[in-house]
Amino acid sequence: MTDAKMNVSGVFPHLAQIADFGPPRSEIGVGALIPWNGALYVENYNSHKADSGSGVSLRRIRTDMSMEVVEEALGIDGTYTNRMIHYPTSRLVIGPHVIDSEHAIRTVPELAPHRLCGTTQHLTKPDTHVYVLTMEGLLFELDVCTLECDQVFDLNAELDTQFGEHSVHYKDCYADYGRLVVCSNEYSEDDWAGEQSRGRLAEFDGDKWTVLERKPFTGLGGRYGFGGTIFATGWDQASAIMEVFTDADGKWTRYRLPKASHTFDHKWQTEWPRIRETEHERLLMDHHGQFYEVSPWAYGGRVWGVRPVSTHLWVLGDFCSWQGMLVMGADNASPSHGHNALTAEPQSGLWFGKTDDLWSFGKPGGWGGPWWHDEVVAGEASDPYLMTGFDHKCLHITNHSSTSVKVAVQIDPTGEGVFWDAASLVVPAGGLATHIFPSGFSAHWVRLCCESDAVLTGQFFYN
Repeated sequence: MTDAKMNVSGVFPHLAQIADFGPPRSEIGVGALIPWNGALYVENYNSHKADSGSGVSLRRIRTDMSMEVVEEALGIDGTYTNRMIHYPTSRLVIGPHVIDSEHAIRTVPELAPHRLCGTTQHLTKPDTHVYVLTMEGLLFELDVCTLECDQVFDLNAELDTQFGEHSVHYKDCYADYGRLVVCSNEYSEDDWAGEQSRGRLAEFDGDKWTVLERKPFTGLGGRYGFGGTIFATGWDQASAIMEVFTDADGKWTRYRLPKASHTFDHKWQTEWPRIRETEHERLLMDHHGQFYEVSPWAYGGRVWGVRPVSTHLWVLGDFCSWQGMLVMGADNASPSHGHNALTAEPQSGLWFGKTDDLWSFGKPGGWGGPWWHDEVVAGEASDPYLMTGFDHKCLHITNHSSTSVKVAVQIDPTGEGVFWDAASLVVPAGGLATHIFPSGFSAHWVRLCCESDAVLTGQFFYN
């Protein structure tokens, strides 16, 4: 093939996203990837709204693997990570742009100056409007036909998230089942120390806002009316978190997952890990350095079939299926305005492969648990923690109290929320108890339950 393009383990160097040399020299992350009428659109992002470099515009990749900068969007640089197909009007909303089925592009001037982090369907006007969320917490409704754009909420006022310049860090929005869900992922030293809780997971029912969690959350997803679920991913000191809304009972349920790496334990280092459909009616979830396969269906108010696939260190702004391939967009290298003196050129690559290729990445593993210096109430079971899909398992329980306690280790072998005692540990006052599970021992979920009030830390290590 005389026109073959060089391919290095799924990466095509000629498709690298490279920003202007500058100054200033910021980053060029791949904020949004989406196929649209034969082409793959790539929307880039830089760090902030102004003084963060240029050359991070919208790009289009053709089926022959050629790439072009979209001229209509040339010079419109910013932090854009939102994308959504509005099927009633057959239009793509990506960044501040609306693209019709013939690839004609119009830009919404009211949105262009903002850092855009999410777009979702409208609760009351789904045939003509969408919601667009900014990282600063402003929520707009956009008419995708007329491009009329109006601010409808300042979430800083609604959810008490105004913490100063560049501190607010909203990440995503998703609307379904009569609710609009938003999340933010503020998290730093004071949050880790338990002195503040700036992150948010919240929902709007058409009448009022409700804060569901005061923890950092990064991703929202589902399949819009299919499966009866909404997924939200976040974390705290103890573990990664997956919150699931089930429409059948109208409830949110918290599940806990391992952290595959602590390098994601900061709001700036969890840049838009996504929950996307990458194979038909199947979801791929990227969460705290680990991929999971997730079913959109829930039975009996429980999610089924959550399984770890592999670990990774990528910062992935988005991924999608295109031309029978899985395409992932990274945020590879940034001078960060001089904070990284060993990198001169902002650049990020695209990876092309198949979903099954992910199984050849890092083996599933990680650590975490339901308790972290928690005031545990006697007889109250912890959140369920994922147990399936890992090789070797060990549990450490630390007792921060002045008297010894007895803790039951309970497992859910079937996944339906019925737990059985599998082991019991006596933890001395101010001491540690360890339980090593036999080789091959597993269940869908595991939880802990203490016989008396205590302050405890319970952490599982999977390797």
